[in-house]
Formats: sequence, C-alpha cells, structure tokens
Amino acid sequence: MRILVVDDNPTNLMVVREMLKKAGYAQIETAASAGDMFRLLRIEDSATPAATSYDLILLDMMMPGIDGIEACRRLQQSEAMRDVPVIMVTAVGDSNKLAEALDAGASDFVTKPINRIELLARIRAALRLKAEKDWHKERDRRLREELELARQVQASVLPSPVDGDRLTIRGLYRPADDLAGDLYAWYAIDRNRYGIAIVDAMGHGISSSLVCMFVASALRDTILTRVDPEPVVRELNRRTTALQFSNPLIHYYFTCLYAVVDTARGTVEYVNAGHPPGLLVRADGSPPETLERSCQAVGLFERIEIVKRTLDIRAGDRLFLYTDGVPETIDAEDGERTDALFDVLRRFGSDLQELESRFFGERVPDKREDDRCLVVVEVRKGAGES
Repeated sequence: MRILVVDDNPTNLMVVREMLKKAGYAQIETAASAGDMFRLLRIEDSATPAATSYDLILLDMMMPGIDGIEACRRLQQSEAMRDVPVIMVTAVGDSNKLAEALDAGASDFVTKPINRIELLARIRAALRLKAEKDWHKERDRRLREELELARQVQASVLPSPVDGDRLTIRGLYRPADDLAGDLYAWYAIDRNRYGIAIVDAMGHGISSSLVCMFVASALRDTILTRVDPEPVVRELNRRTTALQFSNPLIHYYFTCLYAVVDTARGTVEYVNAGHPPGLLVRADGSPPETLERSCQAVGLFERIEIVKRTLDIRAGDRLFLYTDGVPETIDAEDGERTDALFDVLRRFGSDLQELESRFFGERVPDKREDDRCLVVVEVRKGAGES
C-alpha cells in the first residue's frame, strides 16, 4: 500500500509517518505542501494524468498557498487520482468547513491531535473502499473489452454489398450503443434469386444483441434450405419459441421482413412479421407500393398465422427495407414520419451517400436513439431480360 502524507508541519509529517510504519504500512511518502504534492504527482492541470499511483492520501486542511480543500478539488479533476481516497487532517472543528471538504471529494477526516487508533481505523475503512472501487473498475474494463469484441463480431456477420448484373444490394447500419438489436442479411439462393431479411429484436443492449446473433445464426441455414418466405418465418418462430429462459415471464421476440427477390420471374415474395412496411419504388413513375405487415412478430406465440404476399418487379425498381430507428430520425409528428420517410426514399433513393447523411449522421448528445438499419435493393434486369 502506498500512502502519501501532505502537511506543511515537519513534526506532523514525522509523527504520522511513524504511526503508519509501526502499523505495517511500509511505503510512506511525504509532501510539505499542496504544490509539492502536485509536482510529485506531476499534475500540472486538470488535463494532465497523474504519474504516480497512491492508494491513499492524508491531506492537511490548513496549509499556506493552496489549502487542503482546494487541493482535494484539483485531485478530483485528475482522472487517475479521483478514485484515490483522501482523508482530511484538520484542527478545525467547524462543521461547515468539514462539510466543504467532503463536498470537495474527501472520503473522511480525522482531527488533531491525531488519535492513532482512530486514524488507523479510518485508513483501513478507506482502503477497503478503494479496493472495492478498484475491483469494479477492473471488472468494468474487462466488460468494455468484451463488449468491443462482441461489437466487432456482430458487425462482422453483416453481409458485403452485392453488385451483380441483375441486382444490387446495399446496407446501412449504425447501433445506438456498442451492441445492436437490429440486423440485416442476404443470401444468394441461385443466379436469379436472393433471400433478404431485416430484423429488429425487442429491447436494447446485450439481450437484444444476443437475440440478433441467434437470429443471424439461424437465418443462413433457414433461408438456404427453405427459401420460401412462409416456411422460413415459421421455422424462425419455432426456433425462437423453443428458447428457454430462467424467468418464464420474459419472452424475447423480434420483428422481421423477409423477402425473396426473383429477377427471372420478376417478383418479390415476402412475409412481414410485425415489421415497419417496406417500400417498392417504381422506375416508371407509377405509384410506389408498400410491403405491409402480414403476421405477428416472431417468438411471441408458438403458432402464428403467416400470410405471404407477392409484388411484381421490373428493371430499375428499388426496394427499401428499414428498422424503426430510421424514421425516428425525421423531425415530424409520429403519424407523419412514415410518409416523410417515403418521400425522402422516392426522391433520393438512388443516392446512398445522401441517405446515409440524412439517416445515419452523428449522434445527438443526451438523446436516446434507436439502432438503425436500411437496405436498398435495385433491380437491374427483370423478367424476360437476358
């Protein structure tokens, strides 16, 4: 344990140092003023990290120049020192001054003349508190590292863009936090068909991200073996409802829109399981069509009634799938956001950079945001085109 004793009185420094050494604390260092302490710590200002680590500081309250209260405030401004307990040593019995010292960041105080038993008891209590804080800080550090690894793994499962002669597929993605509850995926079924899915899991953070990773692991096998939207969604529902949780009152579920784009037949077959409607914008200027909800969200009930729907597609048509975090970026009343979103997609849907700028810009400070996913599919060749 490293303890720093700060006092402008050499006698006090000697007495306290001897008390601590006899109690078994071997690493004792001293400073004759707050300025000496700052130089020892190399704290020039609040932006400079402390160079030396201590487990505890005993700080005299009444010192010339910078007093103990102001010194304590400055220690709190140092990221490296703010968690080091400071015990204020004072001859002042003014309760207002003691309260000011505690407000400045002091952990405790002892009064002069120092009672050895009381001092050692307060030191032990402060060191126990610091050990607990250090344990939590180390746990938080490991958790941040694990979350960063999980974030990278989650981002790695997102598919690469498709730039084929028959269609292009692009995706935009931004999690609200380190981990996201949104996901998109697409797989080539054959030369003419792609299975495309977009998913939004219940909640935020780790739980929803784990649901998304579960869905991602199930999607590839399910899409490539079953292909058709109805059996794909039915199988996803079966796997999700089969999950067992320790709390029977908690059910994790997700919304999804799964579509099979077939350029040879010129069709989009889809099931919308409780998800925001997709949008199909026509190249010929005819009215766009929406991919409306056709069944309940996945994972809520063991049996759900699934309705598959089909739309025609032609060369130049663009299909947009998104999660609900995208329209929430639009400054409009709740009932008007979808219409405003559709207007932007119709006007700027061919410009991915414009869409990214509008819907995936910088976070707004202190505003709770949702995860965001947007998938843009453009048909280059339709039915009957070689």
